[in-house]
Amino acid sequence: MSPVPEPDPVPGLRFSVLGPLRAWRGGAPLDLGPVRQQALLAALLLRPGVMVSQSELLDGVWGLEPPGTGGRVVPVYVHRLRKCLRGPGERTPDSVIGRTRGGYRFAADGVRIDMARLAQLESDAGVAEEAGDLAAAVASCAAALGLFHGEPLAGLPGPFAEGQRLRLTERRSTLWTRKARLQLRLGRAAETADELSAVLALEPHREPLAVLLMRALRATGRRAEAIAVYGRIRDRLAADLGVEPGEELRRTHRELLG
Repeated sequence: MSPVPEPDPVPGLRFSVLGPLRAWRGGAPLDLGPVRQQALLAALLLRPGVMVSQSELLDGVWGLEPPGTGGRVVPVYVHRLRKCLRGPGERTPDSVIGRTRGGYRFAADGVRIDMARLAQLESDAGVAEEAGDLAAAVASCAAALGLFHGEPLAGLPGPFAEGQRLRLTERRSTLWTRKARLQLRLGRAAETADELSAVLALEPHREPLAVLLMRALRATGRRAEAIAVYGRIRDRLAADLGVEPGEELRRTHRELLG
């Protein structure tokens, strides 16, 4: 796994959620406290400008196992986070976490987060593909994938973090699929085969990626290896999930055998 690069020393706050939750002010990393406190921050950070009630925060961070102190822990964590995120000389007591009558709100103005960059790169890839510039679309997909540093929100507990983790993991898989399809259209089959072999080793149940890997291997004359990919994912799907391969995967296999 590649280390998370330190951000450029620019003013203001920057957050990374496409890996372990991290924050910096300028180039200086911030100590976000224990994992439950970080999970509470994520529950606000990933809903910028939205009022989140105390009960929603409790449910999202603790789920069915509420803290022994009840709701009293939420303002304590918020107070600690405000102190951590407040800039030198900043006078407002709220910092970027505001208090409203119904709960708390994260003020994202002037705050940078890798999720926003991810969305921009995904959009750039779509625009480039629509314009017929497949190489530029591949480059945008590659840059978007480069924002991920391990499992999104790694180690954070609670239903909210788990839901976000699943959604972000799906987005990463969709980016891999999109990039591979574009590369195959560009005739870059060998590169695609190498990349997808590594990705499928980490995500062995991703049928769309297996289909593209099989096509890439066939395009480079490695038909036997492509057939072996089908056997491996079929066995993993049966053993781990109790399901059979989908139609597209079966059809690709039949084409290889024909």
